[in-house]
Amino acid sequence: MTTGRYSDHDHEHYERPRRRTRPRTKDRPTYDDAVAGRVVTVDRGRFTLLVDGHRVMAMKSRPLGRKGVVVGDHVRVVGDTSGDDGSLARIVEVVPRTTTLRRTADDDDPVERVIVSNADQLVVVTALADPEPRPRLIDRALVAAYDAGMAPLLCLTKADLADPETLLSTYRSLGVPWVVTQLKGEGAGDLAELRERLHGRTSVLVGHSGVGKSTLVNALVPDAHREVGIVNAVTGRGRHTSTSAYLLELPDAAGWIIDTPGIRSFGLAHVQPENLIEAFPDLDEMTETCPRGCTHGGDEPECGLDEAIEAGEADPDRVESFRRLLAARSATDW
Repeated sequence: MTTGRYSDHDHEHYERPRRRTRPRTKDRPTYDDAVAGRVVTVDRGRFTLLVDGHRVMAMKSRPLGRKGVVVGDHVRVVGDTSGDDGSLARIVEVVPRTTTLRRTADDDDPVERVIVSNADQLVVVTALADPEPRPRLIDRALVAAYDAGMAPLLCLTKADLADPETLLSTYRSLGVPWVVTQLKGEGAGDLAELRERLHGRTSVLVGHSGVGKSTLVNALVPDAHREVGIVNAVTGRGRHTSTSAYLLELPDAAGWIIDTPGIRSFGLAHVQPENLIEAFPDLDEMTETCPRGCTHGGDEPECGLDEAIEAGEADPDRVESFRRLLAARSATDW
């Protein structure tokens, strides 16, 4: 029987041709020959790694898909790891991270951006003058540090221009450790205390443009050659000199620092306010009697923190400082 153009026996004319592809397999490469490396910097999809003490250029392998690779990551690498000009290795695995420092562009931005990984200390660098300190930004950086499980350190620069006590009085009740540095005048260039705080740790340096972060990095690591900018006399803001995060080893293998680009915003959409208090065990213990849903803010009725203050069990300044950090999570005037 013939219907139109084809007969009942002309199967080849209307059957969909089979795809000529290799059969799928569950076997995956084991990469037993992969070597360990650490991400030093990222630039347009290319990764500079430190492998056995020398620099290696690498790309991300396809099986990693959209999995992000950031500065500070410990990775496993295959391919040409010689580091010779023109050589290119492949990152095949990202070792689970111990910490991740995140931020969002704005507080209502659902997209989290991992800045660096595997750092245990966040150094908030701020100038005492030129440009003026921005406490809201400092507060937000501290919140990000506590959320990431990182130890905070406040580093005050340009102490030759202003008295550090004014700013330190705001953070002393929080118990945030601090160091004061200056590169001019009496005591200029003495970084002994800062070096001691950095010793044996991986520390991330963050701060807005113009605070002297790159100058500090160059003083700590003389061969870093990080570009140094100046502060605009009209706007009081600095120019971005660091364009990407960069991992550097301190002299004599004393630790690692990660220099990051100057920031003008530090969104905290990823931080849950109710979890912030966990970074303050002494205050957290006082909130056991709080009603369900209590955020521990100053306008919360029957908050355990207020009861602890009335009973003389809590330091009012410390509670107020904590609540300032809590408010910084949703503040808009920073």
